[in-house]
Amino acid sequence: MKKTHIATLCTLAATVAVGLPGLASAATLQEVKDRGYIRVAVANEIPYGYMDLDGKAKGMGPDVAKQVMKQLGIPEIKWVTTNFGSLIPGLRADRYDMVAAEMAVLPQRCKEVLFSEPNSSYGEGLLVAKGNPDDVHSFEAFVKSDKKIAIMAGADQLEILQALGVPGDRMVTISNNADAISTVSTGRASAYAATSLTVSELAGKSDKVEAAQNFTDPVVKGEPVRSWGAFAFSQESETLRDAVNAEMAKFKKNPDWEKTMAHYGFSPDDAKSSFSKTTEQLCTE
Repeated sequence: MKKTHIATLCTLAATVAVGLPGLASAATLQEVKDRGYIRVAVANEIPYGYMDLDGKAKGMGPDVAKQVMKQLGIPEIKWVTTNFGSLIPGLRADRYDMVAAEMAVLPQRCKEVLFSEPNSSYGEGLLVAKGNPDDVHSFEAFVKSDKKIAIMAGADQLEILQALGVPGDRMVTISNNADAISTVSTGRASAYAATSLTVSELAGKSDKVEAAQNFTDPVVKGEPVRSWGAFAFSQESETLRDAVNAEMAKFKKNPDWEKTMAHYGFSPDDAKSSFSKTTEQLCTE
C-alpha cells in the first residue's frame, strides 16, 4: 500500500509539474522544426524590433530573424511583445524561444542567456526638451550636476551611467520608450539616455523634444561606448542558437543584410562595426 501510495503521489506531482507555466524546457532546434514555428519576442522599440499598426513585426531584429528562419526551413514565427525589462525573464521562463530586439551583448546578460553573434552595432544619444534648456550634450554632464537623466528599465544605459559615476538618485527609470517624451518635455528629467537610433525616432514623434546636438559619446575605460545587438536564447537552446549563427553569417555576406541596416537608419559604419567584435569578446569584457 505504501509503495502504491508513493507511486500515485509521484505520478500526480509529475502531472502537476507539466501543467505549471515556466517549467517547460527550452526549445531545441529539432523541437522548433518539429512543431513548425518559433516564438520570437520584441520590445516594441523602433527600429530594433516592433509591431506596426497592421500587427506585422518590423525592425532590424525581426527582418533578419525572418530571413534566418526561412533559411532554416521554419515556416512560421509567432511574435510576442513585452517590455524590454521583461525580455530576459520571459525567455528564461520559456514564454518564447528567441528575442529579436537587438539587445546589447553585455557580460552580466551573458550569465543569464545565450547570445548569437552580433547582428548590428549602434552608438548612444540624448533626447532633450526642445531647445535643450538644460544645455546637456553628454552622459558625463550628469556626473557632478544635480540634473536628472532618464533611462529605460533593463536597458544597458544604466551600466554606462554607473561606470561614469552618475549617482543613482540622479537617474529616473521609466518602463518604456513611449514615456520618454513626456518625461523630458515636462522637466521630470533633463534628458533621456538611449541609443542614437532610438533618440532620433523619438525626436521625430513630437515637436516638444529633440536629439541633443553636438553630442559626445560616453567614454568608459578609455573607449567610446558602442553597443553590439544580437539575438538572445535560453541557456538550454544552444543548438537553436548555433543554427541561427550559421544562417545569419551567410545572410550577412548578402548585400540585402546591409540594405536592411540602412533601411532602419543604421549607418555604413554601424554595419562595418557589427563585424568588429565577437560575442565571446563582448561576454568577457
